[in-house]
Amino acid sequence: MSKKILIHSLIFSPDGVSTAYLYNDIALKFQENGYKVVVLTTTPHYNVVESQLAMQPLRWKVWGICKESNFHGIRVIHVPQKKFKNTFLRILGFAYWHILSFLIGLFQKNIEIILSPSPPLTIGVINIWLAKIKGCKTIYNVQEIYPDILKRKDGMAIECLRRMERYVYNHSTAVTTIDQVFYNVIADRFKDKSKLHIIPNFVDVDLYNPQVGAVESLDPIYFPVTDSLKLLYAGNIGFAQDWEPLICLAERTKNFPIEYFIIGEGVMKLYLEEKIGKKGLCKVHILPYQPRSLMPSIIAYSDIQFIFMNPEMEMQGFPSKVYTIMACGKPLMVCSGKDTPIVNFLQEHNCAKLITEKNLNEKVNMMVEWLSNVSEEELNSLGQNGVDVVKRLYTKDVVTQKYISLVRNL
Repeated sequence: MSKKILIHSLIFSPDGVSTAYLYNDIALKFQENGYKVVVLTTTPHYNVVESQLAMQPLRWKVWGICKESNFHGIRVIHVPQKKFKNTFLRILGFAYWHILSFLIGLFQKNIEIILSPSPPLTIGVINIWLAKIKGCKTIYNVQEIYPDILKRKDGMAIECLRRMERYVYNHSTAVTTIDQVFYNVIADRFKDKSKLHIIPNFVDVDLYNPQVGAVESLDPIYFPVTDSLKLLYAGNIGFAQDWEPLICLAERTKNFPIEYFIIGEGVMKLYLEEKIGKKGLCKVHILPYQPRSLMPSIIAYSDIQFIFMNPEMEMQGFPSKVYTIMACGKPLMVCSGKDTPIVNFLQEHNCAKLITEKNLNEKVNMMVEWLSNVSEEELNSLGQNGVDVVKRLYTKDVVTQKYISLVRNL
């Protein structure tokens, strides 16, 4: 009989976000290696992509309780969830998902391993309880460090989260994290450090590579053909990014042949639009979410991809888009502090311009200086360095095999 793995994740296909794509590939790798995979997740609510919904339709399994879909032969169970704006309704929906997913998990037979990504921390707690009842093992994947990533650093609620974090780390069979910096931050929170493993994120080089992107397929209204140097960010427009350096940089370079493109949705999008409008920054273009299938072309359209990390959160997060950008052969310009996960990763690969200064004026001055003098040869060299590193260390096949090896060892 095939070993059976339950992937318990807040997000999975057909939701159109990076964690879903990541775990889609992990699930398929387990299936490819002979494991029977079942996924327990929510209905799409983070980023609903109609084309993906059409390819993976959801049907009621138990009306009002859960839906089911089929992802390349993998059974996916979806607990209804919505992205409420009201805080009380969000908390209520979150609690509803936890209760139902726990009950549904109890009815899954012959589970050997439960694998789940953070956030949230609470999913790790539920899986530990399920594992005790069902006599199986758990792997908790730390994608973001909670509660460290939160703005508040003290108080009763934060203390409860810290205790929950240690409970999850010390009662899971194994814990994986994506970076050496993450490992160093959380290692002392384990009674037994041998259960903590580093498995990085990865990129699908069949989808993302320098040869795939066709700029001609893009809407010329959004992506006009110009001679300007094009700096681009695509992803969540949220609190994890620092938008003040971008606004200052755009002000300083408004008379330069440079354009900025921000693509996506998020809680900071309206703020950014208002700031750009008030300052008359006509070379900063904020565009709506674009389908994943267009991302190789969008990356190819750019000359430089930028990521500006929020200083309050830069130690606890690592944008998975870094691998995608590198795979497509484009250089990065990154603002983040010294010894942060993103800087720690990029500085040894020579594929990015790294700005680690804390002072806003100094970091903007450094970016203006570099953008004023950077050559096409330098950009191409940085981009090619990224491609070489990804092919060697961070392809889908290389990294997902590490999950297979971990499960076999358990």
